[in-house]
Formats: sequence, structure tokens, C-alpha cells
Amino acid sequence: MNRENNLPMGKIAVVTDSVACVPQELLERYDIHVVPFHVVWDGRVYTDGVDLTPGEFYRFFDQNKAFPTTTQPSLADFIRTYARLSEEAEGIVSIHIPEELTGAINVARVAAKEAASVPVRVVDSRMATMAQGFIVLEAARTAAAGGTLDEVVSAAEALIARVDFFATLDDLKHLHRGGRIGEAATLLGSKLRINPILSLAHGRVRVLGVVRTRPKAVEKMIEMMEEKVGQSPIHVSVFHGDALEEAQRIGEEIQSRFDCVEFYVTEFTPVMGAHTGPGVIGLAFYADEIDEPSATDGGRTNRRLGFLPRGLSFFAQ
Repeated sequence: MNRENNLPMGKIAVVTDSVACVPQELLERYDIHVVPFHVVWDGRVYTDGVDLTPGEFYRFFDQNKAFPTTTQPSLADFIRTYARLSEEAEGIVSIHIPEELTGAINVARVAAKEAASVPVRVVDSRMATMAQGFIVLEAARTAAAGGTLDEVVSAAEALIARVDFFATLDDLKHLHRGGRIGEAATLLGSKLRINPILSLAHGRVRVLGVVRTRPKAVEKMIEMMEEKVGQSPIHVSVFHGDALEEAQRIGEEIQSRFDCVEFYVTEFTPVMGAHTGPGVIGLAFYADEIDEPSATDGGRTNRRLGFLPRGLSFFAQ
């Protein structure tokens, strides 16, 4: 996504990739620059979100027997972006999907050394979807407020420890086919009709638990989010892959139950949909306030979700 530069002197430019799924309106409002992934389908290469929209992608998915694959941005893609931004920015913060899932962030590091005439700080978000997007937004808002390079990086890194996401989907075959299945591989071949609840930890897909039906999975995700955020004001996105009406219904429920200071319904970009297939639904969120450590926990603060043991368990039905 190559918008014309409109950066005031001293501005820190913020860059991300299309896995962050940041809505177009927010990209434009905060002058966020996207280096897109690519989707390969029937021998044709599409640029994620540029010449293949989510709507087109899911329509093709239903009509096409061949499955899409994805490729990461090239070194040239990053070099062009950093070189262009270097003309007006005094620094660049580039925030990306974990290196355990793709080599894109390592390509970004190489490009930062080769192409930029200003300092470039590359940040591993440790997240994906709009959870990564919220980290990008925090960085962009700090930059828009006049933050220095170190302040923008610090804002992004501070939010990494607080943001989280949960997702569920009906079919794991696409995640398996794309090689990003992680712990969910243990559920392949199950004869039970189940809906896993997934997240990311240390760059790997983790299974937080399984339930019997999709509505129960959605309700459990909301309960888990409530356990994590308590009564604090929250920033939240309901994200989906070709499930807009369901996402809107979930969004209405969340807005009625929580103090949402920021809320979006966001759509999986084609590169994400290529790995999950249609029908994924999830929550990306973080709270404005974090509870102080209690006197009974030895001063430790569990700032991330406590994952289930590797022996997977069913939530109570």
C-alpha cells in the first residue's frame, strides 16, 4: 500500500504488514504504511488487499477447487517502502507478525540495513490479526502525538504484553495445509464435532480448549475475555472471515456487556483467509488498566492468558 507521503518534519513513520488486518479508514487516519503479503492462486499472484479484496477472495474460495498459497513480502517490497519513507521521516518503526510464523520480519531487518537512510526499528508483535493491529495503532498514535523513535517503539512493546486474541473455526484442514497449525494438530482426525478455541503464544498456534458447538465457543471466548479484562475499559475487535452478520451480532453483545472505549468489526485479509478458510470468528482485545499484583501472589502479575496444559481438555458444557 503506497500512499503519497504526507509526513511532517520529525515524524516517525509506522509500517506493518497485511496480517495486522487494520481497517483502511484507520490506516489513512494514522498514516500507517502496509507492506502486503501475496496470495498465489491458479498461477496468478495477487497483492493482499490491493488487487484481491476479502469479498473477492471468499467468493473465489467457494468457487475454486484449487487452494491458495501465500508468499511473504519480498526484500524489494520492504526496500521500496523504507526508502520512500526515509525521504521525509526521521525514523521508521516497522511492526510485524512473529518470525516463527513467517520470515517476513527477517526480510524487514535486512531491508532496514540496506535501504533506509534513517533509523529503522523492527518490532516482532508476537501477535497476528487485529491483536497485531492494536499494537500498530498504539505506535501510530504515539507517533502522531509527536513521539520520538524510542517512544514509539516503547509504546508498541508495552502493548505486546497486554493484547491478546481468541479465535474459533469449524475446520482445521486449511490451517494444517498452510503449515501454521501448531498445537491444533492434536485435534486432526478427531471424529468428534468440536470447535477449538485458538490463540498465539511464542509465535505458535495454541489450543486453549475445545467445546462442542460454535455458539458455545463464542460464548466461552467472551467469558475468557471477561476474566482477563475484568471491569476495565477495553479496546476490542470482533474479526471474521466471511461471517459478517455473526460478527455484528457478537459485537452488539460485547458492546452491551463491556465498557468499550474502542470497538471494530474487522475482516480477515486474504492472506489470513488462505490459512483458515472461511468462517473463522474471533476477538482481539486489551484493557486500559491492568490489575495490581495481589499480596497473595508473591508480587507476580500474570499479564497474559494462562494456557491450558498440553493435555487438551473440554470446557464444561
